[in-house]
Amino acid sequence: MPLLQFDMIEGRSQSEIKTLLDTAHEVVLESFHVPERDRYQLVRENKPYQMIFQDTGLGFERSDNFVLLRVFTSPRPPEQKEKFLKLLAEKFHERCGIEGKDLMVAFINNDRSDWSFGFGEAQYVTGAL
Repeated sequence: MPLLQFDMIEGRSQSEIKTLLDTAHEVVLESFHVPERDRYQLVRENKPYQMIFQDTGLGFERSDNFVLLRVFTSPRPPEQKEKFLKLLAEKFHERCGIEGKDLMVAFINNDRSDWSFGFGEAQYVTGAL
């Protein structure tokens, strides 16, 4: 059920974005143990001047390869989040060439009753899921 929203600077190819999305989904499956078809991803490409993401005083510079990922999900144990963050950083670096300094992730928690997957129905509430 996680919804992943990616913001990045425009310029990546369709193939590069597909690799990024496929990699992120693999990490979701491994970390959160959701069904294979529980895949909800959205990419927004921005002009460089539309994105300002500094380091909060940690002492590093980000590049134009920066990706912000918002993960909308029901509450997850800290261990699952930590596994997700570690695997995502490793696999994004290996497969997408995204360095750790260029990956920022924000978890946004919500309740199962906050989701409708279609037909104007809250499937988690009705028991359909």
